[in-house]
Amino acid sequence: MEKKHVVKQLIYGIHAVQEAIESGKEFERIYILKTEKGAALMELNGLIKEKRLPVHHVPIHKLNRLTRRDANHQGVVAFLSIIPNVTVDEIITRTFESGESPKILVLDGVTDVRNFGALSRSALAFGFHAVVVPNKGSALIHEDAVKASAGALMKIPVSKSINLSRTILEMKQFGLKIIGITEKANESISKLKIDEPFALILGNEETGLHPNSLEACDATYKIDISPQIDSLNVSVAGAIAMFVTSN
Repeated sequence: MEKKHVVKQLIYGIHAVQEAIESGKEFERIYILKTEKGAALMELNGLIKEKRLPVHHVPIHKLNRLTRRDANHQGVVAFLSIIPNVTVDEIITRTFESGESPKILVLDGVTDVRNFGALSRSALAFGFHAVVVPNKGSALIHEDAVKASAGALMKIPVSKSINLSRTILEMKQFGLKIIGITEKANESISKLKIDEPFALILGNEETGLHPNSLEACDATYKIDISPQIDSLNVSVAGAIAMFVTSN
């Protein structure tokens, strides 16, 4: 029987969140009231900014939806990380030291939890060494994401980037080739042959790769499909791309 992952992730209230920050807990995301009220909440917001934690300023109804009806969230709700955050340089260094050639999946704005989970599962299946996501503008890594990945997220390292453009540059400096998958490419992925360290970048479900990521690519490829179909789901496109780059 598959082991069930049970992790307390949601916390709320000024004192509880401040205590978690001061004790060094890792955060998946923090939501704080857009219109700050009171010195304690303003002080907490300052601490969140100082620690460069992933914060979203939201209206009161968003906080109310995230908590129980009778919960006194005091204007702050947070999700603790259920998986450790690993830096890109640590992942790449460790991979090179093990005698392997790094293969990294970068998800630039994939917001659907099911897509994120499925892509993480495919990354593990095709021997990728890590998944990189931006701190903001990506799917929340919670129990549903772990379930969608069929537990893969508990096995493959995930790196949450504060600045994705800088992280991509860092991978380049390590010698990784940056490969983008986009409908705007001229070259078919069927022509792709790679025998060097690389990072594979997939974009947002609706808008594709961010212009900054697209500009940073060393090469871009498209997946040829029937003209009867507009596009593939990002998790399907990602699985195809990962299969091709792994053979």
